[in-house]
Amino acid sequence: MTTRTGGRILVDQLKIQGCDRIFTVPGESFLAVLDALHDTSEIDTVVCRQEGGVAYMADADGKMTGRPGIAFVTRGPGATNASAGVHVAFQDSTPMILFIGDVARGDREREGFQEIDFPAFFAPIAKWAARIEDARRIPEFLYRAYRVATAGRPGPVVLALPEDMLRDEVEAEDRPCVPPLAEAPDPGAVQALFELLKEAASPVAIVGGADWSPRAAHHFANFAFRYGIPIAAAFRRQDSVDNNCGVYAGNLGYGPNPKLQQRIRDADLVLAVGPRLGEATTDGYTLVTPDHPGQTLVHVHPDPNELGRVYHANLPICADMGEFAEMIDEWIDPDLVRFSCGEDAHKEWLNWSEPKPLEGVKLDLGPCVAAMRDKLPENTIVCNGAGNFSGWWHRYWRYGAMPTQLAPTSGTMGYGLPASVAAALRFRDRPVVCVAGDGDFLMNGQELATAAQYGADLLIVLVDNSSYGTIRMHQEREYPDRISATQLSNPDFAALARAYGGWAETVETTEAFAPALDEALKRKGIRLIHCRTDIEQISNATTISKLREKAKR
Repeated sequence: MTTRTGGRILVDQLKIQGCDRIFTVPGESFLAVLDALHDTSEIDTVVCRQEGGVAYMADADGKMTGRPGIAFVTRGPGATNASAGVHVAFQDSTPMILFIGDVARGDREREGFQEIDFPAFFAPIAKWAARIEDARRIPEFLYRAYRVATAGRPGPVVLALPEDMLRDEVEAEDRPCVPPLAEAPDPGAVQALFELLKEAASPVAIVGGADWSPRAAHHFANFAFRYGIPIAAAFRRQDSVDNNCGVYAGNLGYGPNPKLQQRIRDADLVLAVGPRLGEATTDGYTLVTPDHPGQTLVHVHPDPNELGRVYHANLPICADMGEFAEMIDEWIDPDLVRFSCGEDAHKEWLNWSEPKPLEGVKLDLGPCVAAMRDKLPENTIVCNGAGNFSGWWHRYWRYGAMPTQLAPTSGTMGYGLPASVAAALRFRDRPVVCVAGDGDFLMNGQELATAAQYGADLLIVLVDNSSYGTIRMHQEREYPDRISATQLSNPDFAALARAYGGWAETVETTEAFAPALDEALKRKGIRLIHCRTDIEQISNATTISKLREKAKR
């Protein structure tokens, strides 16, 4: 062996593990890594404008590839800025590794410049957080990081890198590429599942989440369609199966179809495959309760620690999602009669997801989504952060085979634009749309500079109601007509996009949207449609006036 710097050893391990892209804001604390990347053409280095954007892009990349998204930031403010993205990856079960340049080993415990105890800081929101003290052990730590980030319930790993350790020149033995670890389900448990299905009258499946993959989507859709079982997508997991599947029943979360909610309440068998059944998916643990009296729950999850943690499962199955879905797809039981509820649920969703024009609304977003459906292909990737604006796309957009939705289940704002940049760089042959609210967009709007620098081809639909709309909605429910801290004064968003070299147009009526979309789709690069909407239409389902009337009763 020959000696290498710690930075060189680390980058070599990333190459071995198949990393082809990292996201970063550079820092002096990991100059040795940046120097090694200079000579590593196999890894594309994407320089962002704020560490929050770095972490969100890494999370999005992990969602799209199934491999850990890789982020590098510096200590102190760099790491704390990135912590929001680590939290997203943790709650969304996304494989990700965040590397943090740290103070020199000899300066620790002195509250040195930008010093933080990173293993302690990140421990509650990471699967594993550690510090590499010896450059000789970098291969060991990287191997473990990839295994932890991808095994069981995927999630984020955080590794602190003392700057002097990265400069050390040592001999170190490389580790091989981490092999896949996929646990097959117990055939006895699968047989028990089919026996439960034969006893059921109104089953329903809730899918998407940890370890979900195109393979799982394909096989589960085949299985559910064969037996007529309605498929509901967990919150912001709407691309878990192609929405054209004849038993797709819509999404859960905020603002779902009331008929789907009732169908789940009435179900005698709930088959949850992938989701944790968190607060958003279950409407505050009420749609499916932790003890679910009168219902049988089959919970399939890749992490044994999740099974039984919140929900009592009548049949818990620990398995890789792809392995489980393929086994039940190939498991033919001639005694199981096909249910009719799947196709009925799909018809209900088709009706629910078709926009109905609203009277008296100057710019009605429902027909705007319908115009986008008509003009964009099924493989379009739609990215959004948090806000009521997203409800129009969650309800009316029809998602194709994954990955076609990048949206944080943790409900973080500012996610959509960084995610869309990551998507545009990962899939340059596919349309990418960022849907953002005005408050949401300005939390990471500077990443338009990253999009411009790397020639990202993306369309932004920016919904501007001059308000933090979701909070305003809750405010009107609890304290009607007492507006406080939710009003916004915004810039000219179209001019802002042009300042980054993009094309932009402002629309204020429903009729103006489709021509603007046509013009945008003729172009490449950054394109932004600035939609000025009225705060009165606070969501796709209600208005400020209706909220106030209800609150006064």
